[in-house]
Amino acid sequence: MSKNTEVVLRAEVENLGHAGDVVEVAPGYARNYLLPQRLAYVATAANKRRIEHERKKYEQKLSEERVKAEEVALTMTGLALEFQMMAGDEDQLYGSVSTADIAERLVERGFAAARGQVRLDDPIKTLGEYEVPIRLHPEVSVPIKVLVTRDQG
Repeated sequence: MSKNTEVVLRAEVENLGHAGDVVEVAPGYARNYLLPQRLAYVATAANKRRIEHERKKYEQKLSEERVKAEEVALTMTGLALEFQMMAGDEDQLYGSVSTADIAERLVERGFAAARGQVRLDDPIKTLGEYEVPIRLHPEVSVPIKVLVTRDQG
């Protein structure tokens, strides 16, 4: 069994840690993903000092982005998106409403939203009303209503 590699994160990595955190990961994960994507450094004394400087800049940037995200969250509060879809007798959709569909509709409504910000575990495949969280920032999430109705056309 191989020994874990200690790395210092340069940015937030979901389910792993935040910028500046020293974490142990599998050697292959570090070698094949974190290091080439410039998400981490190998944890040496020099790199720990380097990342501390980057962490301070990152925290300031994150704080500014959080304020902006909170402002957007206020404008999104109470937002409802309606999708009219063809459906069968059992209210099963012919197709589905995916994260991409929701993000596209948010962009149409004037919000800068990416598919990755829509927190939907599985595509919506039945008629109904759903609450879908939109992650605007690592610390700011806002729920929106997604209403899927039968297309009468």
